[in-house]
Amino acid sequence: MLFFGIGHAGHGKTIGGRIATVPRVRPAEALTLATTTNAAVVVLVEGESDQGAVQALARRQGIDLQALRIIVVPMGGASGIARFVEVLGRQGLGLPLVGLFDEAEIGYVRRALERAGWFPRYLGSRQDLFEDVSARAGLAALGFHACVVDLEDELIRALGAEAVLGVVEAEGEMPRFQALAQQPDHRGEPVEAQLHRFLGTRAGRKVHYPPRLVEALTPGAEPACLVGVLRSALAVRESGLRKSD
Repeated sequence: MLFFGIGHAGHGKTIGGRIATVPRVRPAEALTLATTTNAAVVVLVEGESDQGAVQALARRQGIDLQALRIIVVPMGGASGIARFVEVLGRQGLGLPLVGLFDEAEIGYVRRALERAGWFPRYLGSRQDLFEDVSARAGLAALGFHACVVDLEDELIRALGAEAVLGVVEAEGEMPRFQALAQQPDHRGEPVEAQLHRFLGTRAGRKVHYPPRLVEALTPGAEPACLVGVLRSALAVRESGLRKSD
């Protein structure tokens, strides 16, 4: 299956017959991508690690994103989401949008959707919003799902530290992990915290591991946020098809 992705010049880099994920897509590039691929649904994610994980879970579940015209757009962080919602959503191209974000970024996501008319203005503080279970549930109901802490933390919890270490060993990086674990700053940390640090110590590693961790999951252990965003994408696509009939 080919994955939709574009570089800063508007083109994906083909690796092994697939279009590689990219670090970020500018709003104008996302608009071009959605138009040229005749996208039916856009999944907004913070970065290419999230993009790779969503695509890996789709493959795992036999979902052909390309055939369904579902594109996964890495924004380079959640802080610029308002512009993506503006150009791709109701006020722009009119496409259904869903999304995946780290829970600490809930303020950016909520404010962007408020500006687009999805929600009334939230009157509490940023901390209130972060702790507001019903507000988080409201976002999920409209297709925007929060990773608890972040994607790496979700995957480490879903797999368990021992299984994650197995993936690290299979990738030939156990000596590097052990070197990090023995550093004074990390020696006394739980292995889960050490793994989280290890997965984020290099940009290439941060992108490389999430798809492999998804592939290592046992059926039914997939993080709820990843399952949720895929289900939301499929649901809004089906709803759009029914409306067009």
